[in-house]
Amino acid sequence: MARNRLTLNNGLEVSYLDEGQGAPLLLLHGYCGSAAYWDDVLPLLSAHARVVAPDARGHGETAATGGSYAMEQLAEDALRLLDALNIGQAFVLGHSMGGYTALALAERAPDRLLGLGLLHSTTFPDDENGKANREKVAARISREGMQGHIRDLVPKLFSTDNLAPLQAQVNRALAIGFGTSAEGGIGAALGMKARPDRRGVLESLDAPILLLAGESDNVIGPDKRFPVSGPNVTHGLLEGAGHMGMMERPAAFAEAILAFVSAAGEKRGGSRCLIATTLCA
Repeated sequence: MARNRLTLNNGLEVSYLDEGQGAPLLLLHGYCGSAAYWDDVLPLLSAHARVVAPDARGHGETAATGGSYAMEQLAEDALRLLDALNIGQAFVLGHSMGGYTALALAERAPDRLLGLGLLHSTTFPDDENGKANREKVAARISREGMQGHIRDLVPKLFSTDNLAPLQAQVNRALAIGFGTSAEGGIGAALGMKARPDRRGVLESLDAPILLLAGESDNVIGPDKRFPVSGPNVTHGLLEGAGHMGMMERPAAFAEAILAFVSAAGEKRGGSRCLIATTLCA
């Protein structure tokens, strides 16, 4: 898909997709991904909304910088992109690391949100074992480059049951991962290691919230998927999906987002639940 490019007012050269018309959806991809992660759902979403999907710093075709990429820094990049596109408010929807970025954005500028979505993501920080693993990843990339890390990482992102039937999608995710710069892989790993617990951001947010999880996600376990409930919170569970619902179950993934966006202004007495594409009380 055709990419747009611009230089933000902090000097970062950003590549992004901008498709469709209507309510703006800012889609933030996960670690070692790019805007290409959204290829299967973009036509479904852009038929009903304006979809802006950037490559994060050091990922895809966006320029890399050295050092650790704090989630706050990635959030500031996203806000500057919205400013450059004259988008005052948007539904900010983040996959995995993109969810950590979305939470930092919500903490920094809650007034910019029409709604917040954590897609296969969580508010919880890394535990000590997780932090040690981030350090190991950064050290490995520094020694070896991205290839070995991506080959080990990507199969873990898909449901085990989907690895064979969705081999084309797995291969596409591998190719996207190989396109991540070493600086981006290291910087984002160290930035995720340092992120704080942001459950309080969700607890204090007035905007509609979507928490969308994969039934068979091996990265975000059941105890971390739905950290909050409330009248402004929608819980969604994608059957037959791991950590990559946008590739594993694109139609259900897109339908969950569109249902959330269309219902964002509704007042409800409690949390809603989405199982695949069916609303339940």
